[in-house]
Amino acid sequence: MSSRFCPEAKGPFIRALMVTGGLALGGLPAATLANTDETTEPPQKPASFDQCLTGIEERAVSEGVSHDTARQVLAGAEFLPRVIELDRRQPEFTTTFADYLGRRVSETRIEKGREMLEEHRDLLARVSRETGVPPAYLVSFWGLETNYGSYFGKMPVPSALATLACDERRGTYFSGELVSALKIIDEGAIEAQGMEGSWAGAMGHVQFMPSVFLRHATDADGDGRRDLWNSVPDAMMSAGRFLESMGWDPDYRWGREVLLPESFDYSLAGDGKRSLSQWNQLGVTDVYGNPLADEPIDARLVVPAGHRGPAFLAYDNFRVIMGWNRSEYYAIAVGHLADRIAGAGGLKNPPPEDAPTLSRDDVLELQSALNARGYDSGEPDGILGPNTRSAIRRYQAREGLIADGFPGPDLLEQLGVQPASS
Repeated sequence: MSSRFCPEAKGPFIRALMVTGGLALGGLPAATLANTDETTEPPQKPASFDQCLTGIEERAVSEGVSHDTARQVLAGAEFLPRVIELDRRQPEFTTTFADYLGRRVSETRIEKGREMLEEHRDLLARVSRETGVPPAYLVSFWGLETNYGSYFGKMPVPSALATLACDERRGTYFSGELVSALKIIDEGAIEAQGMEGSWAGAMGHVQFMPSVFLRHATDADGDGRRDLWNSVPDAMMSAGRFLESMGWDPDYRWGREVLLPESFDYSLAGDGKRSLSQWNQLGVTDVYGNPLADEPIDARLVVPAGHRGPAFLAYDNFRVIMGWNRSEYYAIAVGHLADRIAGAGGLKNPPPEDAPTLSRDDVLELQSALNARGYDSGEPDGILGPNTRSAIRRYQAREGLIADGFPGPDLLEQLGVQPASS
C-alpha cells in the first residue's frame, strides 16, 4: 500500500485486512430518470413500433451484429405498456435522507454483507489487487444493487429496451442500449430469453446497462463468457473494472463523517473542495472531536439532511461512486454500508427522523414563495435542485436562519408552506 494510506484516508476494512438504491445504476444517465409528465391512460403501442425495430435491426447489423441474432431477437421483442408507465411515473413525495439511508443500510444488509465478505474473501482480494477497489466497497455496491444477487429484475430486457427505444421521449439513448444488448446476445454471453433485468435495461448482479456491460464486463472465472447473471466472479471483477475506469483511487476511502462547530458557516457546504488543513482551520473535526489529519487531501462538505443531520467530507472516490449513480444519497449509502460491512459503527449524528417529506406540489409552492420574495430559484419545477437550495440558503442568511440550504420546518413555516404529508 502507498504511504498515503494515512488514518484520515483509510477505512476500517483496510486495517482489518446497487427497486434497491434507485434504479439503473451501472451507467444509466440521470437524464433518463427525469420524468416530466404523467400518464392517465394505459400507454398504447406506437403505430411506428415495427418500423422503429426495423431501423434498429439495420443499425445493429451495420455495427457488426449478425443478421440472425438481430432478426430473431427483435422479432420476439414486444411493446410493454408497464415499462412506459414506470418511465413516466412521477414520485409524489421526496424521500428523506433518514428514510433512504435506513432502508438501504439496514442491519440485515450489513450482516449479510459481512457474510458475503467472508464467503468470497479470496475472490474479492483478487479483484482488489487487480482494480484497486477494496472488498467492502465491492460488496456494498452488490448489496445496494441487487441485495447480493437476490433480485435482478424480471423484465425481458430486449422488450423493455425496444419499448423505450421506440418511444419519442428518449429513443436515441435507448436505441443505442438495445443495439448494445443485441451485441451481448450475439457474443454468446447470454441467450435472449435469459436476458432479464430492470424496466430500464439494467442487468445482472451489479445492474449494468448494456453499453457499460460491453465496455467493462469481464470473464473472471475463465469459462469464455462474460456472465453477470450467474457468475459472481465475473460480476465482482466487472464492478471493479468499471470503478477503476472512472478513476477509483486505491489510496483513499470514500469520505468520512465529521463534526462541525456550532458557529459553522453552512454556505461552505457544497461550495467546492478545500484541503483538510483548511477544514481544520474552520473547526471541522473527526467524529471524536480530534483534528483532521494534516494530509494533502481535498474534500467537499456534504450535509444531506441540513444542520441537524450528519456532515460528511467527501473525497474523490465519492465522485467515482456518483459516476455509478448520480445521487448523493446513494453515494453516501455505498460508503457508509462499506464502512459498516468492514466493522465500523453507525453514524455519530444520525439524520433526523422528523424531517419534512415534501411532495412536488410542496416544492413548487416553496419555489414560488422564494421567487415572490426576490430569492430567485429559477422556473418552478417541483424539483429540489441546486438553484432552489441556493435560493433557500440566501433566504436563510437574510432571515437569521442557519443557511444550510435545507427546507426545514422553520423555513417552511416562515414561507407559509404546509407539507401535504403533515
